[in-house]
Amino acid sequence: VQLQASGGGLVQAGGSLGLSCTSSGRTFSGYAMAWFRQAPGKERVFVATISWSGSSTYYRESVKGRFTISRDNAKNMLYLQMNSLKPEDTAVYYCAKATGPAMEIITWKYDVWGQGTQVTVSS
Repeated sequence: VQLQASGGGLVQAGGSLGLSCTSSGRTFSGYAMAWFRQAPGKERVFVATISWSGSSTYYRESVKGRFTISRDNAKNMLYLQMNSLKPEDTAVYYCAKATGPAMEIITWKYDVWGQGTQVTVSS
């Protein structure tokens, strides 16, 4: 499985962006998926995760109520809708496939990563 993230860009504070992640090769259905982000000079951190079926989600506290993670297993697509964006959301965003069906929030529980897409929120 290879993952490719897209949809990043430059947006003003309060605006919205939608990220997408697609897989090539094998399907990622049956595995939990997640979005992480990494700001310059900082470690990569968990943003949101979704169970293999899409029935359960979990978010970083700072994005709750603003971001929505979703997936379409039939299309091998993962999404992150980001609303009410803040300058502190600026980072490179990565999609990732978990090693199993359960949601995880730590990086080493994910074995396939997309290349990242830049999100910049101006104040």
